[in-house]
Amino acid sequence: MKLAVIADTHLPRGTRRLPEECVRRLGESDAILHAGDFVSVEALRLLERYAPVDGVLGNMDEPALRTLLPERRVVEVDGLRIGMVHIPGPPKGRHARLVSMFAGCDAVVYGHTHVAEVEAHRGCWILNPGSPTERRRSPTRSMIELRVESSQLVPELVTLPA
Repeated sequence: MKLAVIADTHLPRGTRRLPEECVRRLGESDAILHAGDFVSVEALRLLERYAPVDGVLGNMDEPALRTLLPERRVVEVDGLRIGMVHIPGPPKGRHARLVSMFAGCDAVVYGHTHVAEVEAHRGCWILNPGSPTERRRSPTRSMIELRVESSQLVPELVTLPA
């Protein structure tokens, strides 16, 4: 199984759109995990054209999304549990806090910072896909491809062309 993990798409905004490489990978995925800041219901519906979407509410999301998305959620994929939240809190103690917040999860996906991260902490993957549309302080736009292989999660950070 292959999951596309994205966050902070901030769509629509002006002429901004998802990079072609991101769209290709979304279309090849079995499901999409979105860690918040879709911004609009329109963005959620766009992603649903590629694969089923599990997402959480971001701080920039319009009020209509508040009725559709939880602030936190746990998604189960082939017996593996993935926690999701948008805002991870301050950097100090972040990994331990996220692992505690989602006890028993094999991975925690978060967004908000626009800075990609793929780290293991106490047997749990801590994953931030960055943003495919707005790099801010990050050197590149990015996403994560998360594969389930032999009952394990295998994350790969994917940098996207400008």
